[in-house]
Amino acid sequence: MKRSRRAAQERAFLSRSCAGEAMRVTLSPGAAKFLKRCNEETYRRVRAKLDALSFEPFPSDAKRVQGREEKLFRVRIGDYRILYTVFPDELFVADIDKRDRVYD
Repeated sequence: MKRSRRAAQERAFLSRSCAGEAMRVTLSPGAAKFLKRCNEETYRRVRAKLDALSFEPFPSDAKRVQGREEKLFRVRIGDYRILYTVFPDELFVADIDKRDRVYD
């Protein structure tokens, strides 16, 4: 039951659009896998940050990841990091993981 409700919430989150103001958020397979396996507290915090990023993809706490050819950005959520890139109408989440594992 818990997994099916979370999956339904995830589908609704990814397909939601506020009158064209929010960007579409696309998760990589690794990021989706992380969200399926994390605990509820981490899930809520990551979802809230993804929702905020869909409206403002370059918040003041976003940093560009050094040493990569593509324009990859990161935001912090406690011990976790979200790595993402921004396209004209889409925010692509490349990875979500703990700080010591996300850059591998």
